[in-house]
Amino acid sequence: RKNENAEYKELMSSNAAAKEIILFAKNRLNKFYNPKLYKAPKKQELSAEDRIYENNGGEVTTAAPGGIAGTGIEAFAQLSMRRTRNEVAPPPPPETAAAYTKSSEESGGVTAMMDILVRDLDKEMTIAEAEEKNAQEDYESTMADSQKKRAEDSKLLSDKSAAKAELEASLQESAAEKKSTEKELSATLRYIQTLHAECDWLVQYYQVRKEARADEVDSLEKAKAVLSGADYSLVQTGHVSHVRRFLRHRA
Repeated sequence: RKNENAEYKELMSSNAAAKEIILFAKNRLNKFYNPKLYKAPKKQELSAEDRIYENNGGEVTTAAPGGIAGTGIEAFAQLSMRRTRNEVAPPPPPETAAAYTKSSEESGGVTAMMDILVRDLDKEMTIAEAEEKNAQEDYESTMADSQKKRAEDSKLLSDKSAAKAELEASLQESAAEKKSTEKELSATLRYIQTLHAECDWLVQYYQVRKEARADEVDSLEKAKAVLSGADYSLVQTGHVSHVRRFLRHRA
């Protein structure tokens, strides 16, 4: 965009300088061929000191106009100097076919051609100005869209960073909760294993304990009967004592 703007400025400067030269040349032609249309240059105003000096009979000299051929047009000359610094000098112009002859008809054709050139320059400058305006508007619109997109992306990045931080915190909490749950599960499994061992022992010695309980009940009944006066044999007393000791040992 910067290069396009530089090219636009160079084009406008060169076209304006060319237009100024053409109008200057046309005015010079009108001085000789159409004096009614000739516009005399503005008279240079003298300073107060110069007017006093001139009134006293002195002759005030003014600096000759600079620029191209004393026309005072410098923009095109400066542009030409910049362009020709790195360019090869152009070839000499071709020889003229004949000497110039003063003719109002020929001057009219020349001025008409100059008018065409001026219109072409104005048209080119108008088109260039419109294109530059459109290009600048497109550039500003693109920059605004880019700035808006950067703001949206920045906000989106900030939101995602915040969401990431929340997820990381939640992950840490979940990890701690998982560790605690695993410890609780391990304790539960050990308790289940203990219960399973106790249940296995109860199942394994259920019949023995049942018989021992039955013998104990029978012995109690016999002891009750003895206390009531009955006489029973004590043959099975040693067996019952052995079963009781076994159960106490396992318990």
